[in-house]
Amino acid sequence: MSWLRHLPILAAGCAGRVTTATTTLHPVVAMPKAAEKDLEQSTQALASQDLDAAKAALDAAANAGPLDHEANVKLWEQRGIVAAYSDDTAGAKTAFDMLLALDPGHFLSYYVSPKATFVFEELRNQKDRTPPALDVTWPRGGRVGDPVPLDVEVLADPKQFLKKATVFVRTRGETDWRAADVALHGDQKLVLPPVTASKPVSLELYLRAYDDHGNEVLTWADPARPREIPLRYDPPPPWWRTWWAITIASSVAVIGTGVTVYALTIAPPDKITAGASTAAR
Repeated sequence: MSWLRHLPILAAGCAGRVTTATTTLHPVVAMPKAAEKDLEQSTQALASQDLDAAKAALDAAANAGPLDHEANVKLWEQRGIVAAYSDDTAGAKTAFDMLLALDPGHFLSYYVSPKATFVFEELRNQKDRTPPALDVTWPRGGRVGDPVPLDVEVLADPKQFLKKATVFVRTRGETDWRAADVALHGDQKLVLPPVTASKPVSLELYLRAYDDHGNEVLTWADPARPREIPLRYDPPPPWWRTWWAITIASSVAVIGTGVTVYALTIAPPDKITAGASTAAR
């Protein structure tokens, strides 16, 4: 992983200028599961129709610390169900609206009461819903030994909760991921350092986006199914085609040419030719 020590981040500055900052890649640290117990308690309270206990457990889960994407989805799903069961339609719509922003393809279980599913389906079937989205792109034709630029683009953020992201990168075949954090203020460009290899390789990557509180609100690819950036390998030229070999050969040719010119035009002859004099004695 020595090739991934540093990750230059190119962020668009004012008046179209581009400023460069370098961030050190850090090891991947799993998000804490502090809210797991509270979410389990809220699930049990809902099953027994103890809405007050469910609300208290959900509030505790929300305050337990940053939530991963799965826990965040579960939190807002149960908040919507509790609100619907409490005849708080407005609160249920607010919670389910956030749930669908986090997971646009989400479905409620058939075991959930119609008091909740009717509200949820009404929101899910709205035609004008715009899910949050971002994309990571890169130029095609990358080569081993060249920097690898990435463009992180926010495509839609109706909830305005895409505040920062973490890009996770590794060379295919490696077990450890490395990560770089980037603020999501408009489009961001990342430049991965060149990869050192003696054959074609692929970079694997995925991304997580977070809100102001560090909760995961959007996923792009995942460790089990990462996106790949293929890098072709161009073998180095033979030694006689390298710049230094060509330079030496050119210098030898120039020296040889100079010696020949000197020998033909400048150097004195090595014999003296004497002619017979015809002058009368």
